[in-house]
Amino acid sequence: GDTLVDTDEQPGNARPDKIPTLRPAFAKDGTITAANSSSISDGAAALMLMTAKQANIQGLPILATIKGHATHAQEPSLFTTAPVGAMNKLLDKVNWSKDDVDLFEINEAFAMVTMLAISELSLDESKVNVNGGACALGHPIGCSGSRLLVTLIHALKARGLKRGVASLCIGGGEATAMAIEV
Repeated sequence: GDTLVDTDEQPGNARPDKIPTLRPAFAKDGTITAANSSSISDGAAALMLMTAKQANIQGLPILATIKGHATHAQEPSLFTTAPVGAMNKLLDKVNWSKDDVDLFEINEAFAMVTMLAISELSLDESKVNVNGGACALGHPIGCSGSRLLVTLIHALKARGLKRGVASLCIGGGEATAMAIEV
C-alpha cells in the first residue's frame, strides 16, 4: 500500500535547555555543535531537465532556466568555505553581481557555512535561505542539491522574483553553485 508521511522528522526534537551543554564537534575549543549543525534526514527528489523546445513539444511547463553552473575545489579541511568560491566563479561566469540575484539558497551542513557566505560575499541576509536552511529543514543526503533548487524555484515564484543562486559544499573541499531564472 501507500506510505503516508504525516509527521516531519525534524521539528519537535530540539531541547533548547541542552544547547549550552553540547560539546564542540571538531575542535576542543570549536563553535560547531549539534545545535548549529543539520541533522541527516530522509529525502528524495526527481527533476526533469530538458531544452525549452522539448518541454514545449511535450506540453510541459518550464519552471526555471539554468543560466550557469560552477564548481570550486580547495583543501579538504576547508570544505565549509568552498561554496563562497563556487558562487564567486558562478557570478563571474553568468556576468551577474550579487545584487543581480533575488534569492540565494546555501546549504547548511553547518550554520557557519551560510553565515560565512553571507559575510564573505556581503549578502543581504533577507535574501538567503528565506524558508529556513538545512539546520531547520534537515539535510537529505543524496538530494540536497535538488532540495535547494526546488526550494529556490518556489521561493522565487511565491515572491514574484526572477533570479536565484543555489550552492552547497559536496565534501572533500569541493562545492557547486547554479544560477537560475524563473
